[in-house]
Amino acid sequence: MRQLEKKLRVGILGGTGMVGQRFISLLENHPWFEVVTIAASARSAGKTYEEAVGGRWKMTTPMPEAVKNIEVMDVKDVEAVASTVDFVFSAVDMSKEEIKAIEEEYAKTETPVVSNNSAHRWTPDVPMVVPEINIDHFDVIQYQKERLGTKKGFIAVKPNCSIQGYVPALAAWKEFEPYEVVATTYQAISGAGKTFADWPEMVENIIPYIGGEEEKSEQEPLRILGHLEDGQIVKAEEPVITCQCVRVPVLNGHTAAVFVKFRKKPTKEQLIEKLKNFKGFPQEAGLPNAPKQFIKYMEEDDRPQVKLDVDYENGFGVTIGRVREDSIYDFKFIGLAHNTVRGAAGGAVLCAESLVEKGYIESK
Repeated sequence: MRQLEKKLRVGILGGTGMVGQRFISLLENHPWFEVVTIAASARSAGKTYEEAVGGRWKMTTPMPEAVKNIEVMDVKDVEAVASTVDFVFSAVDMSKEEIKAIEEEYAKTETPVVSNNSAHRWTPDVPMVVPEINIDHFDVIQYQKERLGTKKGFIAVKPNCSIQGYVPALAAWKEFEPYEVVATTYQAISGAGKTFADWPEMVENIIPYIGGEEEKSEQEPLRILGHLEDGQIVKAEEPVITCQCVRVPVLNGHTAAVFVKFRKKPTKEQLIEKLKNFKGFPQEAGLPNAPKQFIKYMEEDDRPQVKLDVDYENGFGVTIGRVREDSIYDFKFIGLAHNTVRGAAGGAVLCAESLVEKGYIESK
């Protein structure tokens, strides 16, 4: 892990929303990064961060003292915001087209953008990365810079929160050639930016629909498992994935129930061994937020459980259990990931740490 002479100056775009708040809480006392700028909509601009958020602080830990008196800037005042920072995290709440445009505007000011948003996930030269799985996709950044006409500015994104509990397993099992997957995800309300206080109808309820989520859950894994070709990321052909996504009365933690067919039939013991030993760039580089063991396999029949396991490795790790043979598919399992840490802001922080370690992000 590299030692930085001084901390990198970080801006949070969309810092007053739930994911923005998660960024701010995760970055408190970060060894490499210091939040110096927070930008949000025009109605928050000019207020202190504490005033702008008001009673809408949704984290379980208190608002960090260091950010309370930061004066919120207008996110659309791109040049002014960019001039104060080395790079930005993006969690803006706008239409997809507006997000695409504003993230490119920031990149063109030579400010790297690490985004939690979905807008650029299918832009061919924008890497969408789970750092343990497809770190090599950062190689596409050079082609993106050519398109944008930048030397340092670029956009990198992290994938959807719903896939974090099962794609790491598919990546760990790559040599057995998984080719067909059925997944049902049971998704926490924080994925909609809500708590039980502001979504009381979710108490003792299940909603069998989350707009756009099933398409993302079926397609985004193929981009992560794809490869770089002719200056763009080409998605993998397999596995073919079909998915159902259900909102459940849980605050944090997306659980996945998954069935898999393999071309090369493994044993249960081989599958579990691959999970336990699976690691990638964050572990090898010893990044600040890298889980020491990315995937934890749980032997108990009733694990993983949200209440007991969602905070594994501070929410940066993934827990998997109940790997067993199936009567129709080859194997089935249960996966769990923290949707606003590994699945959202934390995944973006780990991407940024990887980009720093690889030399893509540095002080201006």
